[in-house]
Amino acid sequence: MSVHLHWFLPTGGDGRTLVDRHAYTDGGIRRDRITPVSGVRAPDIEYLAQIAKAAEQLGFEAVLTPTGTWCEDAWLTTVALTQVTERLKFLVAFRPGVISPVLAAQMAATYQRISRGRLLLNVVTGGDSTEQKRFGDHLDHDRRYARTDEFLQVVRGVWGGRPFDFQGEHYQVEGGLTALPPDPLPQIFFGGSSPAAGPVAARNVDVYLTWGEPPEQVRQKIEWIRGLAEKEGRTVRFGIRLHTISRDSSKEAWATAHRLLDDLDPDTVAAAQQALGKSESVGQQRMLALHGGSRDKLEISPNLWAGVGLVRGGAGTALVGSHAEVADRIEEYHSLGIEHFVLSGYPHLEEAYWFGEGVRPELAARGLLDAVPSPTAGVPAANGRPASAPGGAPLLIAGGR
Repeated sequence: MSVHLHWFLPTGGDGRTLVDRHAYTDGGIRRDRITPVSGVRAPDIEYLAQIAKAAEQLGFEAVLTPTGTWCEDAWLTTVALTQVTERLKFLVAFRPGVISPVLAAQMAATYQRISRGRLLLNVVTGGDSTEQKRFGDHLDHDRRYARTDEFLQVVRGVWGGRPFDFQGEHYQVEGGLTALPPDPLPQIFFGGSSPAAGPVAARNVDVYLTWGEPPEQVRQKIEWIRGLAEKEGRTVRFGIRLHTISRDSSKEAWATAHRLLDDLDPDTVAAAQQALGKSESVGQQRMLALHGGSRDKLEISPNLWAGVGLVRGGAGTALVGSHAEVADRIEEYHSLGIEHFVLSGYPHLEEAYWFGEGVRPELAARGLLDAVPSPTAGVPAANGRPASAPGGAPLLIAGGR
């Protein structure tokens, strides 16, 4: 079982700080309790293309693109980026409650043809009622998961290439059809820590994602989902969502982590914790419990730092240490059954290089990675010499058009 490395595409903006440019008070609409944010980078397509190209060059398999009020649309942004990349896959996050499952199946099929098979899907059921209501979704937490269950059944049904009927509480479909099913079928990623989420994962998804909890908690989650899947006669693979701060020495890495905390004043942390504490997401509550809103004892497990979660929702922990130490922790999670590592860091462009040039060779040396195709593969030779050799034809990294 090899490790699959993925990076993150910050379509809500990026920067050199943990302070979210969108603020937390009142859902980010008012900004009266938030420290002014500096060093922010707008999520324009040119900057996102830099990150996507860097991720591809550094050997990441895919990039996760988030969804939500403060993000650029994941489908439109990533399909544009398929045109400036060659191999990179796009893990597109979307909310099943705001789109027809038949339309989503059709969109995925079209995407696969445009991208030549580079789509992965991240289904986000949603744990914040305020956010859901912005999109016209008024279901409660557990009913949202029940709807996701039906949604995924319909998507897989219409991908079969024949008319598909479905009668459920949330969807009624007659003759649903994707005339040209996607090839290959996109892998479906999904996360959720509540009792309502587990059976949905067991019945429908390819990869179950957890946020970066300590290894023992991750082991328990894996056993929980694996047991549910076995009852359904299925096998589910596992992934984890983490930030990284990797440097040439442990001292440098921790100094970077501490510098990120220096940007946070008590009012900013308090406002973030107040807003995040209202989330209905069980996973979010588990993230908050790791640090309890305190800056003390943020290293909650060796090289696992909960500082990100002081002010940011979602993935709230980072692997911090030397390249070898970060590789050790990845190997530890891998030994528990984690295959997919969805990683990120601030800023995402620079941290992609720190990880790709530092940790990735460590993992390769341990035999945990599959070989990445060379960018020169398939490039014609000139005068009997490889295109990359001195005097040969120019080396062209094609734009994917």
